[in-house]
Amino acid sequence: MFNLKGRVAVITGASSGLGRQMAKAFAKQGADLAILARRLDRLEELKNELEKENVKVLPIKCDVTNTEDIDNAAKTVEKEFGKVDILVNCAGSSKDKGVLEMTDDEWDFTINTDLTSVFKMTRAFANIMKKNNYGRVINIASMYGLVGNDEIPTIAYHSSKGGVVNFTRAAAAELAKYNITVNTICPGYFYTELTTEVLDSDYFKEFANNHVPMKRYGKEGELNAGAIFLASDEASYVTGVILPIDGGYTCV
Repeated sequence: MFNLKGRVAVITGASSGLGRQMAKAFAKQGADLAILARRLDRLEELKNELEKENVKVLPIKCDVTNTEDIDNAAKTVEKEFGKVDILVNCAGSSKDKGVLEMTDDEWDFTINTDLTSVFKMTRAFANIMKKNNYGRVINIASMYGLVGNDEIPTIAYHSSKGGVVNFTRAAAAELAKYNITVNTICPGYFYTELTTEVLDSDYFKEFANNHVPMKRYGKEGELNAGAIFLASDEASYVTGVILPIDGGYTCV
């Protein structure tokens, strides 16, 4: 089960963090990959690593907030592979401020990077999937798209990830007739370039110990099983699902 050999997966935010982890996981399952990010040098480095799994890897420099970049990437992938089977929307960033202090620019940056990019990527690549009557779209949101929090003021991040959650439901309903499934993973606390400083603080370690039922952060690779499942042929009747992988944070 869950063999992705012969499938073509597009992964955004692949130069670091969760996107890089996803790329490794999909390569191990046999998928050919188009890896997208702004830092092409990091993508080239990752390509060399992924090709050890005997898969084809295409690095593409792409800013997911730029419509022209996205459309060009979609054309490049379709020309190179002839199809797209899987899209993992993993790119993201955030300006963290509360509702009383956040500026328009900080709000717009976060919404564009974390929500609007998901719409633009899905629009571009689902139109390719539609031609083959097959597709798997997997959005990486956050448990903060399901709940608020009183520790870190980050109103735009909550709003953008909540938007991704309901975008997923709406897109799943629209695209089902093309045999395209759309699902979302909502990670809990995982180490990335954006979270390391906070997660390494003694204060936040104590917070996680008190508020995460499993009393720890997520480990590298612990998102992979969910993503591989949702990308698989076996998950053909699973769409519109919001899957928290958060050590139980949102269940209490």
